[in-house]
Amino acid sequence: MTPPVPSHAPSHAPASAAPLADPRAGAAVKAADRAHVFHSWSAQELIDPLAVAGAEGAYFWDYEGNRYLDFTSGLVFTNIGYQHPTVVAAIQEQAARLTTFAPAFALDVRSEAARLIAARTPGDLDKIFFTNGGADAVEHALRMARLHTGRPKVLSAYRSYHGGTTTAINVTGDPRRWASDSGTAGVVHFWTPFLYRSPFYASTEAEECARALEHLEATIAFEGPETVAAVILETVPGTAGIMMPPPGYLAGVREICDRHGIVFVLDEVMAGFGRTGEWFAADHFDVVPDLLTFAKGVNSGYVPLGGVAISAAIAETFATRPYPGGLTYSGHPLACAAAVATLRVMEDEKVVEHAAHIGATVLGPGLRDLAERHPSVGEVRGTGVFWALDLVRDRETREPLVPYNATGEANAPMAAFAAACKRNGLWPFVNMNRTHAVPACNVTEAEAKEGLAALDVALGVADEYTVQRRAAGGER
Repeated sequence: MTPPVPSHAPSHAPASAAPLADPRAGAAVKAADRAHVFHSWSAQELIDPLAVAGAEGAYFWDYEGNRYLDFTSGLVFTNIGYQHPTVVAAIQEQAARLTTFAPAFALDVRSEAARLIAARTPGDLDKIFFTNGGADAVEHALRMARLHTGRPKVLSAYRSYHGGTTTAINVTGDPRRWASDSGTAGVVHFWTPFLYRSPFYASTEAEECARALEHLEATIAFEGPETVAAVILETVPGTAGIMMPPPGYLAGVREICDRHGIVFVLDEVMAGFGRTGEWFAADHFDVVPDLLTFAKGVNSGYVPLGGVAISAAIAETFATRPYPGGLTYSGHPLACAAAVATLRVMEDEKVVEHAAHIGATVLGPGLRDLAERHPSVGEVRGTGVFWALDLVRDRETREPLVPYNATGEANAPMAAFAAACKRNGLWPFVNMNRTHAVPACNVTEAEAKEGLAALDVALGVADEYTVQRRAAGGER
């Protein structure tokens, strides 16, 4: 039966009856996938993709009749869950009226999507350049910064992910960059604050913040401030581990950029549109970037859409000088219709407020309770519906449960943890030694608690690897 919806929760809740099994159809889907689909970030013969039969709200199900609570929100994009009827209807209506049209024309739905986004962005970010997703949003933001400043270099964090296209993958900090890093892309990486695994030997948040800002200042000095076009940061790094920046850090970066004439770019592709309990994560820190990239939650991923929100000063650069960039599907009508409907749903159903409430009253307390009871949990961090558990072999040394970028047998503890989640009806977000709790922003209290209960069981599996190590090396 459908779980009860608390009075503070959004009205859209999924039907939770078990789906009908159809293994023969599932086998056909998997066979076609194996024959013809080339999957991203994968060794093709070593993967076994789940065949998905359907999805609704916070859940999806396979052809075997197994139903999963999605604690990944797809790839952290279904901010209002799957198949929200209002957004589905808006896409259908737009398809019947005007399915597609070239980007050089003014369209009502494109203009309205831009207006609604600009109404929510911080400061004077009132011009919207539409892209097809987050990676090309980063590409264009950095192109704008370089053209605006006339400078070649971009500084970005090691603990970051910005996309898979050429510029975006080079500014990415995580190992997905390595295979495509040419070393000639004008990108310089630096360390950002992360007290739990501090590169600055800090013991307090204040020390970590001050030393991280000193490090950035020194990096810029040694690179030559007059060569640096932009500093790009994820406001709250997502895939890299959901590390909340300490108080004053982003404001400090803003001040450094202003002093050196550097464009400050915030990547809100994952953190934006309610994920952190604010419309944009920048709202937590009272900071306004020069450029802000977005995608994912802008329309819950229903039709591919991303973009760059542009400050008045940078927009003025291209007032009489053509901007040398564009996309065939920039501001696609179906994507924009989905965005308009999504943003109105989020407003009408108070989804942003609900995400903050769930984080403060259910996910945050629940995850911290799990950490107290499970020795494999080293740290809990996050806000809203954007949380990470840092899993460790030893809490005292903070040794990660698996090595950095582990594969194969070295990754066995995390693989066992993920398998335990799935056996208990939870689809987990797992990256390196972390699991992230990132359900839909309108997840109900009952669904969030269901996810916490499944995590509780799976962390028991992770604990076995911690206990085994202690048994081998002696109790501490």
